[in-house]
Amino acid sequence: MNHSQTKVASILSIAALALAACLATIALPTQASAQSAAQPQHTLATPLPLSGRAGNSGSVTAIEAPIAGTTNSVTTINPSVQIQGPYTGSSSSTAKLPFNGKLSLRDAVERGLNFNLGATNLNRAVRQAQGQSEIARSALLPNVSGYLAESLQQANLAAEGLRIHIPIPGFTFPTTVGPYNNIDLRGNVTQSVVDLTAWNNFRASSEEVHAEQFSARDARDAVVLAVCGEYLQIIATRERVASAHAQLDTATALFQQTQQKRAVGLSPQIDVDRSEVEQLTQQQRVISLETELAKQKIALARSIGLPPNDAYDLTDEVPFAAAPSLTLDDAIHQALDRRADIKAAEAQVRAAQRALSAAHDERLPSLSINGNYGAIGTNPAQASATFSAAATLSIPIWQGGRTEGDIKSAQATLAQRQSELDDLKGQVESDVRNAFLDLEAATSQVKLAQRNLQVNKETLDLTRQRFDAGVTDNVEVVQAQESLSSADLDVINSVFAHNVAKLSVARAVASAADSLQQFLTLQ
Repeated sequence: MNHSQTKVASILSIAALALAACLATIALPTQASAQSAAQPQHTLATPLPLSGRAGNSGSVTAIEAPIAGTTNSVTTINPSVQIQGPYTGSSSSTAKLPFNGKLSLRDAVERGLNFNLGATNLNRAVRQAQGQSEIARSALLPNVSGYLAESLQQANLAAEGLRIHIPIPGFTFPTTVGPYNNIDLRGNVTQSVVDLTAWNNFRASSEEVHAEQFSARDARDAVVLAVCGEYLQIIATRERVASAHAQLDTATALFQQTQQKRAVGLSPQIDVDRSEVEQLTQQQRVISLETELAKQKIALARSIGLPPNDAYDLTDEVPFAAAPSLTLDDAIHQALDRRADIKAAEAQVRAAQRALSAAHDERLPSLSINGNYGAIGTNPAQASATFSAAATLSIPIWQGGRTEGDIKSAQATLAQRQSELDDLKGQVESDVRNAFLDLEAATSQVKLAQRNLQVNKETLDLTRQRFDAGVTDNVEVVQAQESLSSADLDVINSVFAHNVAKLSVARAVASAADSLQQFLTLQ
């Protein structure tokens, strides 16, 4: 090969290497070129759960059943507060609120509002919904990123399927290119300009946040009903224990009196046996009530974050007091206007409406802009500034029926949540009416029980006088004693029923957490 041929071959070799490098660059795009080639994805509607009632599965319900509470009793209402799910538990409160063993009703309510799982779980659900809303909002805000990349590459063109043959003697087209390197420092920004689907997704998530906030507020009223109901139940049981001890003392005195009469031949053995059975019955009643009292105190401690034991004392008494003046029509109006669960259901409907709009907007074009700016070169000293800017109009033409499916799903969700709202309004009105009926019945029951207690006390006094005079045996005395015991329990039960009914009214009109002092008079 002569000198001229060698020179031509050298030139061709350099050109081939340059061409091969270009081909390698095309075959193996850099990070910058890959980023600029990426196209934005069309935004899709975010589906919502079918029901807006998912989440907190617990409940607190005040029940006043028309069942006699004791034998031979005038009681017509048997009250109870049923607590289920997370409302029965709590996180520990003693670290943040030290406890001295004395528990007032206000302290119990404060601990319940701050530590009962029924309230704290929904507070965390609010934070979770807020996080989801911020994620949805991020699709509308600028997304900025940056990177620093240094690459070293060597490409095998033959492995990529590139085969070039140039018929020049002594010249072979190179099959391997490199190694070669570059450094790229670059910032990227993308911004959605018009994307109605993303906008409605964000609006739907915002309404979900509002719904969770109203649900958390409603949970506060439920916690107040649960804690106050347990507190009132403990007070009633404590009074039953005191009454049982008094009845035990009376039965013991009667038994001793009968034994003395038997010793002098004034009473038969059957009277002694009957008196002893009555004493043992009262002893068992005391044991049973004290066991029930301990369990109720443990349940209250569990719901307000105290150690799960009964080693504490209640400091408040809640005597009978008339309910605040409130008409049924005003109560229904206030409940429909102020109940947080209704406001939560309304927010769920608005969220479903926004989700349906987002599904419809999937058919509309969206506009976005993106760009990058940086420096690229073989080393920092030789790097040159480069940039790119682009505006992209994304026009959905056919997405395989995805949009139609999203619309049908969103329509079903909206219909379901509207039905749930209508049902809830009917339930709220039913709650108010039932609470007023219970309050009316409990008020009359208190008056009847108090009068019945007075009559039974007089009857027992007269019967014991007759027994002391030897006019009658102790059968009448035992019967009178049992009647007095039942009458005493009736008064306790009736006052408890009346206080629970007032709590139910407060819960029904959405003011339990704010107007506790108005409905319950502490002593």
